[in-house]
Amino acid sequence: MTLTLVAVVVVALFFDFTNGFHDTANSIATSVSTRALSPRNAVAMAAILNFIGAFISFKVAATIAKGIVDPAVITLSIILAGLVGAITWNLITWFLGLPSSSSHALIGGIMGSAIVAQGFGVIEWSGLWEKVLKPSLIAPFAALVLAFALMTLIVWVIKRRSPAKVNRVFRRGQLISGGFVALTHGTNDAQKTMGIIALALVASGNLDENFSKPPLWVIVSAALAMAAGTYAGGWRIIRTLGTRIAKIDPPQGFSAQTACASMLWTTAHLGFPVSTTHVISGSVMGAGATRGLHAVRWGVAGNIVMAWIVTIPMAALVGGGMELITRLPGGDAIVFALAIAISYTAFAARRWETRRLLPPEALESAPI
Repeated sequence: MTLTLVAVVVVALFFDFTNGFHDTANSIATSVSTRALSPRNAVAMAAILNFIGAFISFKVAATIAKGIVDPAVITLSIILAGLVGAITWNLITWFLGLPSSSSHALIGGIMGSAIVAQGFGVIEWSGLWEKVLKPSLIAPFAALVLAFALMTLIVWVIKRRSPAKVNRVFRRGQLISGGFVALTHGTNDAQKTMGIIALALVASGNLDENFSKPPLWVIVSAALAMAAGTYAGGWRIIRTLGTRIAKIDPPQGFSAQTACASMLWTTAHLGFPVSTTHVISGSVMGAGATRGLHAVRWGVAGNIVMAWIVTIPMAALVGGGMELITRLPGGDAIVFALAIAISYTAFAARRWETRRLLPPEALESAPI
């Protein structure tokens, strides 16, 4: 293995880690906001099930490795630059508390670096549309409709029941629905990093282009990185998804999680790398809308939609800029160093803000 390949694998696993804490909210936000689970228990459950989910299906990994860019002309430098673009956008949106798509950040970063290096012809446009963009447009809306329909059915069933008893039952139900989201999140999102590492192995001649699944060490390392990132937690985004889009009670939380997990399970087995963030956000909107359109904070939802729209182009811009840097003498090492510097700056800034906002006695237990 060359040093560049080692750097790509390390950066890819770090992206997987950021994906884990960036997208932790996807599986646990509604469970935490309805008090079905404590934050610590919810994060631990999500980490374990994310790890298990990474071993269920490998179709998404194949799509990322072979269905978006032409692997025959992709180099390790292109992949490294694209990964740093994805990490940079992930950390910016994490710091701002915006539940943007890690999946789209990854795809945008790789697309940007590949286009700058090889031109627009390197992109598999039909694959991008059929397997990424179209499913990503359909899945959130379908999840919204499914969550709305499921919640409407639940309201009809529980309309004469005691609210206290209903909430108690559905809090228990959220242990299952939230776990299902975490499992399918691992099945969907860990595969993307596996696909990128597999693409790097193909580009370096260490893996046949027609592979059926990534090597075992790739699967295990991606699953562990995702689980570790999930355990680290993304508390700002948890607050946005769990409380700011709509007021969520246990029945709404159960409906949103069930709709989201069902959609992710379906798309993962079709090989569509959809955004978990998009799907759970649509589900929360659908479940919340059963109280009336006024129950959804559409201004917050609009900010999230805007983050969705700009993620691919912004990550592509950063990825393209990083690809230009790789052309300099020692360019790959410079980009790797930039990845470290950007990550350190983001974590240091977040820690500084935590110290500014929290009282001294709370700092010891403060999350990242």
